[in-house]
Amino acid sequence: MIKRLCTLLMLLATTVVMAQNTLPLRKSVETSKRAIRMDVPLPNPIMNAFEAKTRDFSGKPGPNYWQLETDYTIKASLNPQTQTIWGSETIKIHNNGDQPMDRIVLRLDHNIFRADVPRGSSVPAETTEGMVITRMVVNGDEVDLGARSSFRRRGGGEPKLQATGLQQTVATIMLAKPIPAKSTGTLEIDWNTKLPGGENGRGHRMTQRWGSNVFQPTQWFPRLAKFDEMRGWETNVYLGPTEFFNNFGRFDVSIDVPAGWIVSGTGVLQNPEEVLSAQTRERLTKVLDSDDEIVIVGEDERGAGKATAEGESLVWRFVADKVNDFAWATSPDFMWTATRATIPEKGPIPIHMVYLPERARLFARAGEITRHALEFYSDLWAPYPFPQMTMQDGPSAGMEYPMVVNSNQGAADHEVAHQWWPMMVGTNETRYGWMDEGFNTYMNILSAADSRGEPANLNGRGASYGRRSGDDDEATMMWLSNYAGDGYGYQTYSKAPLMLAMLGGIVGDEAVINAMKKYTKTWAFKHPSPWDYVFFMNNELDQNLEWFWYYWLWTTESVDGSIKSVNPGSTTKVTVHQAGQMPSPVVLKVEFETSGAAIKSMSNAEMIDANTAIVTWPASVWFNGDRTFNAELKFGGRKIKKITLDPDGRFPDNNAADNVWENK
Repeated sequence: MIKRLCTLLMLLATTVVMAQNTLPLRKSVETSKRAIRMDVPLPNPIMNAFEAKTRDFSGKPGPNYWQLETDYTIKASLNPQTQTIWGSETIKIHNNGDQPMDRIVLRLDHNIFRADVPRGSSVPAETTEGMVITRMVVNGDEVDLGARSSFRRRGGGEPKLQATGLQQTVATIMLAKPIPAKSTGTLEIDWNTKLPGGENGRGHRMTQRWGSNVFQPTQWFPRLAKFDEMRGWETNVYLGPTEFFNNFGRFDVSIDVPAGWIVSGTGVLQNPEEVLSAQTRERLTKVLDSDDEIVIVGEDERGAGKATAEGESLVWRFVADKVNDFAWATSPDFMWTATRATIPEKGPIPIHMVYLPERARLFARAGEITRHALEFYSDLWAPYPFPQMTMQDGPSAGMEYPMVVNSNQGAADHEVAHQWWPMMVGTNETRYGWMDEGFNTYMNILSAADSRGEPANLNGRGASYGRRSGDDDEATMMWLSNYAGDGYGYQTYSKAPLMLAMLGGIVGDEAVINAMKKYTKTWAFKHPSPWDYVFFMNNELDQNLEWFWYYWLWTTESVDGSIKSVNPGSTTKVTVHQAGQMPSPVVLKVEFETSGAAIKSMSNAEMIDANTAIVTWPASVWFNGDRTFNAELKFGGRKIKKITLDPDGRFPDNNAADNVWENK
C-alpha cells in the first residue's frame, strides 16, 4: 500500500512538472494579454446571508433581515482622587434572530491598558488593571468568573454558566441556558476601571484624563460585541487603531460626580433641574433662538451653586435612543457655550461645547464649523437623526461617538461627519474601515468646497492612486483594517475618495452622490456589508460595475494608461495602451486648431467649447483582454493640435506625461 502511494505521488509530481513546462512564458506588459475579472468574490458569510434571505443582490436588506439590539442601563460613579469609575450596568439583550444564543461575547476595551494584552501601534498613557469585573449575572444566575477553559460541563452533562477571557479585550460567557430565538435575556455586570493619564500615550483613546480634573472616558464600560446574521459574534481583539462596531439600542446612563463638575455626553440630559443652577437652565432655553453662540457657563461662573446645583455630589442622567455607544466628559474647569444648527425636515437642534478656558482659541470657530457640517451633511445624505450635538475638550482631540465629538475645531468637520457612518449607518469599521473613514474623507472634500462657496473638484484624485499602486506594503481595502499595520491610514482613510473619484469619472459625480444618498437612507440604523454597498450602487447606477469594485477593493492594481501613437488624418487613429490590470473607460480630450474645416459630430463625443471635444469609449473595450485600443476620431478635416488621455485625472496612472500628444 505504501509502495503504491509513493508511485502515485511520483506520477503526480511528474504531471505537475510537465504541466508547468507547457505553460507559456510571461511576456512584457507591453504585449501580454490580461484577464479582466468581471465579478467580486462572494465568501461564505455573504452567501449564507443570501441563502437565509437576510441580504440579496439588490443591495437592500432582505425580507428576513434582522439584527441584535442591546439596551443599557448604567450607573457610574467617578472618583477623581483615584481616577477610577465604579459602575453597575444591566444589558437587555434582544435576540431577534432565529437561533438560540448559547453564549455572550463581551468587548472589554479598557483591558488594552493592561500590560499582558496584544495591541497595535497604540501606546496607553498608563498601565492599569484594565476593566475589573467583580460580578456577573445572566437572567438571575450568577456567572462563574474564575473559569479557565472556554466550555465545561457539570459532570459531563449540562454546560456551566461561566466567563473566560476577562483579562483580555474580548471575553466570552458560556450560557447554561441559551437565550431562545425571538426573546430577550438580561446581563448584569459590576465593574471598575481606572482612566489612564500621563504624557506617554500614543493614539486615540490611549489617554483619557488630564491629571485629576479633566476626564474623557471612551469605550469605558463592558459592551456586548456585535452580533449579526453573517458571522455571528464579532470577536476580533481590540488593538487600538481601529475603533468599534456595536449593536444599536437604548442607553439610560446615570453619572455621579462631585458638585460643580460639568458633565456632557451622548443623549439628552433628563434631570437639569437636579444638577444645574437656575441661571444655567435659563440660558439653555435661549440656545435655539438664533445662530449666535451664547455662554452657558462662563470662566468666572464655574462651581457648585453657580454652574451646577449645590451639594457634595450630583447624579447626571442621560438617555439616548437608537445609538451604538455612549461617551462623556467631565471637569470642574469646563466653560460651556452653545449655538444651534437647523436640520432639514427637522428644525433647530443645540450644539454644545465644553472646554477649558485656556483652550478657548481652539473652540473659537467650533460652533460655526459644526453647524455647517450638520446642515451640509443633512442635505447631502440624510437629516441628522439625533436631538443634539456636543463637542468635548480633552486629551483625545479627534474621536467620535453618537452625538459626541471629542475634538476642537481642527477636526470638527471630519468627526461630525461620523454621525452618518458609523453612528447612523452601522458599518463595521474594525473590518472595513474604508466604509467609515474613507467615505468620511470623501464627504469632507465636498464639505470643504461648500464652506468656501466653491463646487467640489475631484479631478486628479483617482489618477493619483497610480503613483501608490503596487507598493508591497499596501493592504487591499478588503483586508481587515484591524490588522492593516502601518498601511492602516492609507487603506482606511485615503483610498476610498480616490475610488469614488474614478467612479465619478465613469458615471458622473452627481450620480455617485445621489446613489449614496439613497444607500444612506436604506441602511440607516442597520449594518451593511461591503457586498450590500457594491450591489446597491450597481443597481442604483443601473450598470454592472463589479469589475470596478473588484480592482479597487480586492486588489492594489492600477490602470496606468498612455497614448502610444497618433496617426492624423480625416480619421485620426489614436493607439491607447493600459499597462495595469485595472481597466477604465477611454476618455480623450481633443483640442482643434481655431480655423479650418467644420468639425463633424461623433456619437460618443461632447463639444465643451467651439474647439474642444471630449470623446469617451466605455471600459468594456478592454474586456477582451487587449492592452491596446485604437480609438478613431472622425471629426472631419479640422486639424487636431493636441490630444490628452484622461484629461480630468480620474483613472489611476503612474505617469501623466505619457498621456499627452501634441501635433508639432
